[in-house]
Amino acid sequence: LTGMVISTLFQSLISLTKYVADPYSKLPAITFWLMGSLSSVTMKDVAILIIPVVTGVIPLYLIRWRMNVLSFGEEEAKAMGINTTVLRIVIVICSTLITSAAVAVAGLVGWVGLVIPHMARMMSGPNYKVLMPVCMVTGATYLLLVDDVARNLFPIEIPLGILTSCIGAPFFIYLLIKGKRGWN
Repeated sequence: LTGMVISTLFQSLISLTKYVADPYSKLPAITFWLMGSLSSVTMKDVAILIIPVVTGVIPLYLIRWRMNVLSFGEEEAKAMGINTTVLRIVIVICSTLITSAAVAVAGLVGWVGLVIPHMARMMSGPNYKVLMPVCMVTGATYLLLVDDVARNLFPIEIPLGILTSCIGAPFFIYLLIKGKRGWN
C-alpha cells in the first residue's frame, strides 16, 4: 500500500508538471521522456553516465560476497559478522545512483529492473559473483535488442518504455504463475 500511495503522489506531481508545461515545446519533451528512449542519447551523455555508473558498480562488485551471505537471511548474515543495516544502505545508495543516472539519460524505461535480474538468475544461478556481470550484460543486450525492435517495427520509432512494458508485464505474470505453482 505504501508503494501505491507514493506512486499516486508522484504521478499527481508529474501530471501537475505536464499541466503547467508549455504545450508546444516542453510538454512533448516531458511526455517522450516519460516513455523512455535511447534515440537522443549522445556520446557526451554516455561519457557523463560513466561516472555515476562506475561509482555505483564498483562498491556493489566489491561487496558481492556479502550480498550472497545476506541472501541466507538476516540472522545468518549477522552471525557471520555482516552489519546488515549498513550493507542494505550501501546497496540501496549504489543501486539508486546507477538507476537515476540511467533514467536521467534515457528516461523511464520500465520493467528492465524486474525482468532482467530474474532472467539472469535463471541463466547463472544465485551467486552474485556470476549474477552481477550476467545481469549487466543481459540488461545491455536486452535494451539494445528492444531498441532495435523499437526503431524497426513500425515506420516511426516506438518509445522503449512501451515495448519493455509489453514484454515485461507478461513475463512477470509468468513468473507469478510459476511461483504460485511452487507454493502449492
